[in-house]
Order: sequence, then C-alpha cells, then structure tokens
Amino acid sequence: MHIDFVSSERSSLGVEWEIALVDRETGELEPRGQEVLEAVIASNPEMGEDGDHPRVTGEFLQNTVEMVTGVCHDVAEATAQLKFTSDEIRKVADPEGLEIFAAGTHPFSEWQDQAAVDKERYYKVVDRAQYWGRQMVIYGLHVHVGVDHKNKALPVLEGLLNYYPHLLALSANSPYWCGHDTGYASHRSQVFQQLPTAGLPFQFKSWDEYESYVQDLLTTGVIEDDSENRWDIRPVPRFGTVEMRVCDGPSTLHDVSALTALTQCLVESFSRTLNDGGTIHTMPPWHHQENKWRAARYGLDAIIIQNAQSDERLITEDLTELLNKLEPIASDLSCGDELARVEDIIRNGAGYQRQQRVAKEHNGDLRAVVLDIVERNRNSVG
Repeated sequence: MHIDFVSSERSSLGVEWEIALVDRETGELEPRGQEVLEAVIASNPEMGEDGDHPRVTGEFLQNTVEMVTGVCHDVAEATAQLKFTSDEIRKVADPEGLEIFAAGTHPFSEWQDQAAVDKERYYKVVDRAQYWGRQMVIYGLHVHVGVDHKNKALPVLEGLLNYYPHLLALSANSPYWCGHDTGYASHRSQVFQQLPTAGLPFQFKSWDEYESYVQDLLTTGVIEDDSENRWDIRPVPRFGTVEMRVCDGPSTLHDVSALTALTQCLVESFSRTLNDGGTIHTMPPWHHQENKWRAARYGLDAIIIQNAQSDERLITEDLTELLNKLEPIASDLSCGDELARVEDIIRNGAGYQRQQRVAKEHNGDLRAVVLDIVERNRNSVG
C-alpha cells in the first residue's frame, strides 16, 4: 500500500492533554466528561468544529476531556491555547462541584467503575482487549512535531526512541492504582502497553517497509485505520508529524510546557542532523525495552542504557548534558524558558515524587494526593 506523508512546517507543534473530572469533595472520578464537553462547545462553537483539529474533545472514558491545540509555531502559543481551554472547562465545571484532575492515573478510583464513551471504536477496543481494555483508566500528554519530508519521519521516530526513558522519567506521574502503591513511577505506561498495537514502536529500514507493516495490520484485521496503531511514538502521515505519546499526564501547564519544549528541540535537532547528511544512531530493540521499564519503575533514579555498546548512566546526569546541548536550538525555537523548566522538574521532583511526598505527609491518605493535584492544576501557569 501507499501512505502519503503530508509535508509540515518543520518543528511546528500540536499538543493534546488528557484530563479527568473529579468530585470536589470526595476526589472520586466523575463520569461527566460529555456533559462538560457539550457545555464548553455550546459556549464556544469554534472549539468543537468538525475535522481534525477540535480544540476540546471527548476520549475513551466518560470521566475524560481532552484539550487539543491547533497548529502552533512555538511552545508559548501551545500552552496559551491549553490555558484558555482549561479556563473554559472550569467555567462549566466549577458550578457543578467538579475539578480538573491531571495525572497518569487516578490514585484510588476503581477502574471497574469507569464507563467508556458510547462510541463504536471504543467498544471495539474493549471487546478485543477485554480485561486489559477495560483497565485503560489512564491519561497522557501527546506532542506532535512537524516533519518536512517523509524520509525524515522514521529516523526522527528512532531518534526520539533513544530519549524515551528521559521523557517518561520526567513525566512519570502514576505511582498509585486503585488505592495501592504500585512501586512504579509510571504505572500508566505499563497498563497502556497491554493494548495489541500500543507500546514501543518497531524499527524499519525504509518507509516502504513501514507501509508493508501497516498493510499487514489492515489485511489481518488488527486495525481498520492507521490511526489505530497506538505506538508510544508514531508517524502521523495525514498531519505530517511524528507524535510523542510517551508521557504520563502532567499535573501543571509548567510541566506540559517543559515536556513539549524538550520534544520539539529533540525533533529539530534530528531534522538538522539529517539535513546535514548525518544519521541518527539506533540501539537494539531490547535496549529500548529495558530503558522503558527502568524509567517506568525508577523514574528520575533510573540508570539507563545510552548506546549499542551498553554504556550506562544515571538519567538525570544524561538530562543535564542533553539540556546544555539543546540550548542553542531552544533559542532558535523561542522556547529557552520552557526548556529550562526541565531543570525545575529534576530539582523539585517529578509528579510521582510529589504524589509520594503528599501521601507520606498525610499518613497514606490518597484523597489528599488527588486534592493536591487539583490545587496545583488550578494554580498552574504556562
């Protein structure tokens, strides 16, 4: 089969942030996402326009609302759009006693109690994946970055794959699940990979080989559309982007902006390398698999594999060096301030670490964890 890859403005941005609705008093998940979504669109019809770029939309679960930006030139523009959308959601949610909850998982609401949105494609997920499909009570951050030529798409994907553990460790924000401490910094990443087409992407030598893979999925009925290939990093041909889907849902716009800036700068660095005739180094698939697990398990304390020679390094040390290398690119992309916020996450702790601190301070009370996330989100600025 032939898959057209639409050329995009290089390193342009699109951001998707999944958030949940919780009861202000109990902190429990509330299945009122569709109700809030419809009210927001009623007040702002342009935000729900049909097509590929609605600014606010529903997701798999009835407790979820997804905020989506348009095509943006820089991180500041993207976060400003997300801030506007979250403010519009609050106008509807506040009078109803609802709050925005933003993390990778909810600490204590039971997955069995969460209903999927009444759409055929969601029912197909549940029908095929059964027990694991019903457990998808998870929330993430997705960042699209524009790629200006089809031949760059797969090398850029592989470049991001090398920094998978960095993005996951920084964003890890799901240590609790159904009232239990999982022992993982990112439990969400472990749940999501149970879907048949989710998880780490395969590596291909050419676009033709990728097209053949997609054709196999379609022929065998694994998917009905290439958008159903839910890799953690994937090309999106109709947008002309590579989409980074690694991250747990951040709790604040501050963290959203940091992770978006890091993703944009990495993709731009790969694009420049390819323009200069260079190549993107790769590692064996088992190195990537191990790095994902280490970042999910240990977060910012992970020791990661750096290269095909199996050299290892503490992830925060590698991040500090990486940020220094990316500073000139961040300046060119006007996201230097946002990229510097990655250091704030390293210094102050990732989301999972804050959740653990709050739980400890409140003798294990996970309701306190939810309310802390709610308050942090309410007060966050981009």
